[in-house]
Amino acid sequence: KVTESRSFDKALVVFHHWNASARYQQLANFFSRRGITVVEMALPYHFERSRPGADYADYMLSPNLGRTMQSMRQAVWDGRKLIRWLREQGFKEISVLGMSLGSWVAGLIAANDKTVSKAALFLTAGSLADMVWTGRATRTICESIKPAIELDDLRRAWGPLNLVNHAHHLARDNLELNVVLAKRDKVVLPELSERLIQGLKDAGAEPSILELNCGHYSLSMPPYIVSAGRSVARLLKPDP
Repeated sequence: KVTESRSFDKALVVFHHWNASARYQQLANFFSRRGITVVEMALPYHFERSRPGADYADYMLSPNLGRTMQSMRQAVWDGRKLIRWLREQGFKEISVLGMSLGSWVAGLIAANDKTVSKAALFLTAGSLADMVWTGRATRTICESIKPAIELDDLRRAWGPLNLVNHAHHLARDNLELNVVLAKRDKVVLPELSERLIQGLKDAGAEPSILELNCGHYSLSMPPYIVSAGRSVARLLKPDP
């Protein structure tokens, strides 16, 4: 879904959260009024890409380790193809923004696509394995995995999805990072986010970090989402 602006210089590609039921229209309008075209990509098994008969995006993130890897890989490929298309349309600066699970997709794209100049990661962490193992929203997945695999094995299986393992690429000179976290997050625990921040700093990155006194889901409500949106607006403003 494309929300156009008057300018065709900047584009922001947005990756939504797992099981999203609606697009981020207010966010899209906020940035389009500021001269940034917003492109919201449906992740695999969401919106128009939903699996027939499925009540939620059970193939995007599931106890099936290989299918989850395949779905995340598909999301990254799709995002990179979309970025190439935006370049062909004439956009000069392309940034990415990811929410929760979408932040892993946005982070992986930013790490591996040097045409991305700015990345905003909301409610993110490094290890997807640890997030699934400890998060409230993924409790059912964790209960299905635990009888068959230990956490260390899950970390190895999903190692390519761990943003800490891509920290060196995320720390490149031509990439600016903005991270927005919730201090009372029960889905992506704050200690997991802290590991990612430390990994980025160890690699030489200097991310802009905004920690809000809210939970995972309340970030989407005022006044928290206003603060988060303003932090991204500062990230995307023209360089002096």
